[in-house]
Amino acid sequence: MKHGWRFATVLVLVLLLAAGTAPAAKAPVLRMATTTSTDNTGLLDYLAPFFQKDTGIELQWVAVGTGKALQYGKNGDVDVLLVHDPEAEAAFMKEKYGKSRREVMYNDFILVGPASDPAKVKGKTAAEALRAVAEKKSPFASRGDKSGTHMAELRLWKDAGVAAPDRESWYLSVGQGMIETLTVAGERGAYTLTDRGTYIKYESNYKGKPPLAILVEGDRKLYNQYSVIVVDPSRAQGLKTDLAERFSAWMASPRGQKLIADFRLMRKPLFFPNAGAF
Repeated sequence: MKHGWRFATVLVLVLLLAAGTAPAAKAPVLRMATTTSTDNTGLLDYLAPFFQKDTGIELQWVAVGTGKALQYGKNGDVDVLLVHDPEAEAAFMKEKYGKSRREVMYNDFILVGPASDPAKVKGKTAAEALRAVAEKKSPFASRGDKSGTHMAELRLWKDAGVAAPDRESWYLSVGQGMIETLTVAGERGAYTLTDRGTYIKYESNYKGKPPLAILVEGDRKLYNQYSVIVVDPSRAQGLKTDLAERFSAWMASPRGQKLIADFRLMRKPLFFPNAGAF
């Protein structure tokens, strides 16, 4: 009897040790393509751990311009998108590349430039400011990458009645992300269009004293909407549509919306929730 008890005890210990050393179940992975602003600002690094804690889903993302992110969606390379070009998104949905689109947050675009403001744009509307830049031939740094910000900039030039100045010597097409474009603009004493969130991140890199100042803001044409798009599963095999839909719902939930509202740098909000659930 004593012998049997000892055997049972050893067996229990072996099973417990085996359970302790067994690898933990791997979290399911959701693949997302997103705009550089959500990555550069640190928003996704902030949100991803909360999302995984709440859902058990690991969020992995690639940060590119919205144009490229939408192309990844068309190719079926990712499960979900977080982007900010409503016109391009509408075309994406019309062509049935997206299963659903949900607006989740916004901020705004701003025109920044040297504090000396050589083109005298401060306080003008966006259209008036760009006309002044073109007339003065002041240096202007463009993303030049078909991102949401770049497409917004091109629409603003059109609104200003100025042909896209991409062949002008004063127009610098950077072809990179927003932080890199701000850096080039700062080095060249140029104006540029940026989303406010990335500018605040840029400002924080200079401890609140960046080379570029906000000169034009508040124009209704500078509104910048961000949306989550679930890629249509009929476009590619193996898309994790169920995980993508959970991410979309989580971003629009009171929990996700509050986390977005609470995200700050230098005590300034970078994005504002507007999914209707906050």
